[in-house]
Amino acid sequence: MAEAEATPPKSPQLRVLGQFIRDMSFENIMAQKGAPSDVQPDVQVQVNLDAKKRSVENQYETAIKLNVTSKAKEGDATLFVLEIDYVGIFDIQEVPEDQLHPFLLIECPRMIFPFLRRIVSDVTRDGGFPPLNLENIDFVSLYRNEIARRQAETKPVADA
Repeated sequence: MAEAEATPPKSPQLRVLGQFIRDMSFENIMAQKGAPSDVQPDVQVQVNLDAKKRSVENQYETAIKLNVTSKAKEGDATLFVLEIDYVGIFDIQEVPEDQLHPFLLIECPRMIFPFLRRIVSDVTRDGGFPPLNLENIDFVSLYRNEIARRQAETKPVADA
């Protein structure tokens, strides 16, 4: 037999080496201003992702940055603001170079998000509010939207 044995492709390996809060700020504006506590909140959550290679081979870090603002539905008074930068450190192997970027911004945040969700719940509860239980984030659509936004920014402007 002259056929060479084809080696099966190796499956990607992902290990979480650590995770931590890089920066966090919680402001209970309602308590500072003495606002009534029976207001209905309107919570807005902004999510940003960032990833970079670390100096150690096969190590990367991915950051989820949340900006959570809770305002009163009536009157538009701000109740609280939570800003958090949560980072995971990962050992990633056997991921092709062309798939590494989406892997870092989809799979890695998906791995650490449950821990971030717990922190947000605890901080809002400890800050005097009902615990804020974040909905799951669709990191695939978040990634696709960001790629589409970047492509739209780089398109040349057509003459009118």
